[in-house]
Formats: sequence, C-alpha cells, structure tokens
Amino acid sequence: MDTIFTITEAAKFLGFKVQTLQKWDREGKLKPASRTATNRRVYTKNQLLQFLNMDLQKTGAENVAYCRVSSQAQKPDLANQQIIIEDFCRSKKLTPVKLICEIGGGLNFNRPKFLDLVDSIERREVQTLVIAHKDRLVRFGFEWFERFANKHGCSLVVLNQEKLSPEQEMVQDLMTIVHCFSSRLYGLRNYKKTLKKALENGNEGIQN
Repeated sequence: MDTIFTITEAAKFLGFKVQTLQKWDREGKLKPASRTATNRRVYTKNQLLQFLNMDLQKTGAENVAYCRVSSQAQKPDLANQQIIIEDFCRSKKLTPVKLICEIGGGLNFNRPKFLDLVDSIERREVQTLVIAHKDRLVRFGFEWFERFANKHGCSLVVLNQEKLSPEQEMVQDLMTIVHCFSSRLYGLRNYKKTLKKALENGNEGIQN
C-alpha cells in the first residue's frame, strides 16, 4: 500500500516549505492526490517520487548536487557534504546525480562552477538541484536564486532546513561580512608587501 503524506509531511519529504506546495497546488504544478473530509491536502509517496523525477528522461535535464566550502582547509567537510547528498539522492531515487564540488567564498558570485550551474539552470538543463544547506549555494540572496530556479523548471531541494532566530541570522551575516573583508584586507596587505619588495629590488638594480 502506498504511503500517505499530509502537506506538512510532503513538504518535508520534498525539501520545500508548506507554502510552496500550496502555491504549486493553485498553479497546477503539483496537485494533491486527494483531500480529506475536512478539505486537507493528501499526497502519496509514489506521487512525490514521480514529481521529483518528472520529465527527466523526456527533457534530458539532470539531477545536480552542489557542494561548497570556503577554503582548502575545509576539504573534509566537502567530502562529508558529498556523502550525505549522495545517500539522500539514492534514498529518494534521484539518480543518476551530477555532483559539483567547489572551493570558494559564499559571497563570491564569480565562482566558475557556480556560474556554470546558473547558466545550466537558465537553459533548463537542471531538473533538480540538491544542496546540504542554503548557504552552501549563496550567503545572501537565496530567495532570489530559489525563484530563479523554479522559474526555469528546476526544483531546489535543501537538506538542512534548520531555521535560526532573527538574532542568530544577524550574527551569522555579520560574521560572514567581517570574515570576507578581513580576508580581502589580509590579501591587500600581502599585495602591498610584495609590491614594496619588488620596487625596492628594482631600485637596487637601477643603482647598480
């Protein structure tokens, strides 16, 4: 017998918000299998699995998993993201899945692989995009990216849906900004030292 889900359970299974499923119902993108006597939406497991893979073979679109860390020192975390996401994709029958791993800051929107991913979504080549947490994709502007993906036929699945308090979110945002500009300042200091040394060496060559 097929497993039955409430809308809350279905949203958790798919990795989306309840409001998103309500919107999809109104738009006809994902209608509930039936409704209860009290007019509550009801979904089936097979229906949700089919939705996750819908039109995959027909369109040639791919299931894609994107993993990111900020520095080389965090490579072990990159491997952990990969393991967790691959296990999830197998359990949800989101296979085959194309894995994209990248090292770069979340505030850097010029990451090569990230830009390639955006282009692929715009060309409707990505059916489902799976990420461990929304900040693995971008530190800011996730809501815009989610809307962009959905508009181009890409379902975005976020494994960790943990919500922070407004205070916690503000602290994390501030720490991210401070880290970003501290790294740039450190890089600028190194650049100045290198430039100064090069100029000194050049002057010595002229004097000799």
